[in-house]
Amino acid sequence: MSAATAEVTDAPVPKAAGKKKLIIILAAVLLLVLGGGGAAVFMMKKRAAAADEADTEDGAETHAVAEPKKDEHKNPPIFVPLDPFTVNLADRDAERYAQVGVTLEIDDAKVGEQIKLYLPAIRNNILLLLAHKTAGELLTREGKLLLAQEIRRETMLPLGITMPVDDEESASPAPDGTKKKKKKKPPVIYPVKAVHFSNIIIQ
Repeated sequence: MSAATAEVTDAPVPKAAGKKKLIIILAAVLLLVLGGGGAAVFMMKKRAAAADEADTEDGAETHAVAEPKKDEHKNPPIFVPLDPFTVNLADRDAERYAQVGVTLEIDDAKVGEQIKLYLPAIRNNILLLLAHKTAGELLTREGKLLLAQEIRRETMLPLGITMPVDDEESASPAPDGTKKKKKKKPPVIYPVKAVHFSNIIIQ
């Protein structure tokens, strides 16, 4: 009777061991699947992050290229207002006069000091220039732009700087009817950058 009992008690042992092995194998497979999935998710996130970095770098490069070039002059311009000019105009049909307010734009304070030293000569040049103008010339936009260029040139003459007049012959048509092309010259930086009008009154 004891032998039968021993056989009965020994019989279930292999079944329990088999179930344990099956659970261990299933757990190992499950761990492998989960680990593989986790690794796949990690790699996909890494690739997405790398792609985002590449996009931001490309965007930064594109943005850097698209930015406008900054002015080489770091300092803001300096404006030198002159006292208003009142002068009789060169009209022959009627007596007319003009009152013109002029402001010079420069980029160096030293030039402003030079302008103050030579101010009588500069005012004389501008007055003589205005005296040769007619009311019709000063009323048009083109006439005002031309006057600004001429005042700029006359302002720099007392400083010892000659600003050449634009060569009109180079823009005139050749005998065969075609226009002559101007040769490109390197830009020259003049101390007086521009001339601005604060007012132009013609009566």
